[in-house]
Amino acid sequence: MAHKIKTIAVMTGGGDCPGLNAVIRAVTKTAINKYGIKVWGIEDGFLGIIENRLRPLSYKDVSHILEVGGTILGSNNTTNPTKYPVKNKIGEVVFKDMSKECYRTLRQKKIDALICIGGDGTMTSAAKLAGKELAIIGVPKTIDNDLWGTDFTFGFNTAVATATDAIDKLRTTASAHHRIMVVEVMGRYAGWIALYAGIAGGSDVILIPEIPYKLDKVCDFIKQRNKWGKTYTIITVAEGAKEVGGEMVVRRTVAYSPEAIRLGGIADKLAGQIEMTLGLEARSVTLGYVQRGGRPTAHDRVLATSFGHAALELVMSGQKNRLVVLKNNKISSVPLSQVAGKVRNVPVDSSLILAAREVNTCFGD
Repeated sequence: MAHKIKTIAVMTGGGDCPGLNAVIRAVTKTAINKYGIKVWGIEDGFLGIIENRLRPLSYKDVSHILEVGGTILGSNNTTNPTKYPVKNKIGEVVFKDMSKECYRTLRQKKIDALICIGGDGTMTSAAKLAGKELAIIGVPKTIDNDLWGTDFTFGFNTAVATATDAIDKLRTTASAHHRIMVVEVMGRYAGWIALYAGIAGGSDVILIPEIPYKLDKVCDFIKQRNKWGKTYTIITVAEGAKEVGGEMVVRRTVAYSPEAIRLGGIADKLAGQIEMTLGLEARSVTLGYVQRGGRPTAHDRVLATSFGHAALELVMSGQKNRLVVLKNNKISSVPLSQVAGKVRNVPVDSSLILAAREVNTCFGD
């Protein structure tokens, strides 16, 4: 099969994260150095395929990008190639399956295989686009670490390091002013960032989507801390956390996006509730997109390079429609169809949660 692959393409979809360029570099350099095949870079994810915006990638194009955050190809998190919004003759927005147009674009460039770097939204779209005409290999990217089938995604380690550093800095302000600091981190419907950064930053309370919390439990814990002489409290809350019987806080919705709901605002809500209940000063900080940016950690550079190399090797060995994964500290792969539409949540019986509880971390339950 290897000799049949002459041209490949690589794209980054969904939200950006540290380590994307490391994957692009690994794919391109391996393709050129080891196999002597041509590589096309697709601009702005699936939108670039639909709009026929591709450019050849040379060895020089991917040199000195290992340590650079973001992506040299650009990305897009609102385009679903099988459900693309277009206007009909009377100006109404209707949805069109653009799969044939995508195949046409790739055939024009004589592309034999497509390497998709992205999270669950990108992999769901990739699985729908995958077929006999094209070999698709996925590379798991998301700071949320919520992609099913892999123990870790690249970008997560850097996001945790960024969030932990922020918690460390906020601790000095909380201590000086004897305040309750509520720090909101990303993660969507999974609590991986909150759990890891909360533990690493020594947070007193960690609230995650997998364990709905009770406001009175959180407030009682804060009062108990005050009795112990603890004059401040650090709360790390995942954006998807919610009260028992309550709903997640939605900041806004994005029309026509594959993932229309944008979570956010739980820290503001919780800080206000705590102030009103306890009469103590509480402040909220939402870290937001700062978690996505910056230079990838050494861990993420190594993981991204390993994933990129493995993706190219899968292509050249004749594999198709698979996702590169890290399981039990070994690189392997799983079918894309098994990943689509699934979320990898924090197990409530996780040893990390147990360890945090036993050092007196409150989860609000």
